[in-house]
Amino acid sequence: MKVKTILVSQPAPKATQSPYHDLMDKQKVKIDFRSFIHVEGETARNVRSQKIDFLKFSAVIFTSRNAVDNYFRLAEEMRISIPDDMKYFCLSEAVAYYLQKYVVYRKRKIYVGTRTLQDLIPQIKKHKTEKFLLPCSDKADDRSAKILDELGIEWQKAILYKTVISDLSDLENVFYDVLVFFSPSGIQSLFKNFPEFKQNNTRIAVFGNTTVKAAEEAGLKIDIAAPTKETPSMTMALEKYIKQANK
Repeated sequence: MKVKTILVSQPAPKATQSPYHDLMDKQKVKIDFRSFIHVEGETARNVRSQKIDFLKFSAVIFTSRNAVDNYFRLAEEMRISIPDDMKYFCLSEAVAYYLQKYVVYRKRKIYVGTRTLQDLIPQIKKHKTEKFLLPCSDKADDRSAKILDELGIEWQKAILYKTVISDLSDLENVFYDVLVFFSPSGIQSLFKNFPEFKQNNTRIAVFGNTTVKAAEEAGLKIDIAAPTKETPSMTMALEKYIKQANK
């Protein structure tokens, strides 16, 4: 069956040029974007109930922009003045660049990885005597905890925001040839919003092993999966499938 319409369960790209726009132009398909989940910040009260004292820590590990936003939001709400000598360990250049929204770059000590927490290990090892705080969501996986535990450092996680299922009721009678998912939470949102969902002729595209597992456990047939050696990105996987389906 041909592919004419695709729904991506994420916000639309902010850039005017993106691989999705290129895909639409090249393959003549319609792609819509809709967040199946969204992030809500935790309250100061809930953070205090975790017995988190920001000033007990001398270093913070930021894994995302959401972590940065909610760390500084809560510090302000709790009237905490973050010390000038606080050290920041950022998962990527993008996160480090975003940090400039809150701190003067030249006055702070900022350490940057390339993509994953594993990439930050050499930097963290050089500062093993610091006390590290890991701001995260309620859906944080156990891999980060395992990595930090194995380093033998003093650290604590702080749940500063949570992943919430979005209301998709307006999509009840809207149908797409392909649904694209990037997280188990997206799969969960689909069935929370539409408990009677039947896949029928809808193709399912998933990114990442945990999403594959969630889709399979939900009884979905996976038609498109990424990343692979041949198709490391979702747009590449979609394009390969569309070329075959639309011959």
